[in-house]
Amino acid sequence: MQLARVIGNLVSTIKNESLEGRKFMIVQTLNENLEATGKPLVALDAVGAGVGELVFWCRGKEASFPFKRDDTPTDCTIVGIVDSDSHVYKK
Repeated sequence: MQLARVIGNLVSTIKNESLEGRKFMIVQTLNENLEATGKPLVALDAVGAGVGELVFWCRGKEASFPFKRDDTPTDCTIVGIVDSDSHVYKK
C-alpha cells in the first residue's frame, strides 16, 4: 500500500460492465513527508473517498481484492482513508 491524496474525480461515459456504479478518483502519490511524487494516477474507489482526503492505495492483483470475487478489472484501487495527517510520520 502507498499513501496518496485524492486530487480529483473522473467521469467515464463508457466502461466495462462490472465497473457500473463504481467511482474513479485521481490520486497523487505522496512520500513520507506528504510531498507529491510521480505522476497522478486513476484509481477505483473501494471506500468512498473524497477529493482532498489522504488515502491508501494498492496496485496489481491486490487491487481487485476489495471487490470480493467480482470480476473487477482494476490495477489501482483506493483501499483505505487516513483519518488524520498526524498519523503519518513526518521528518
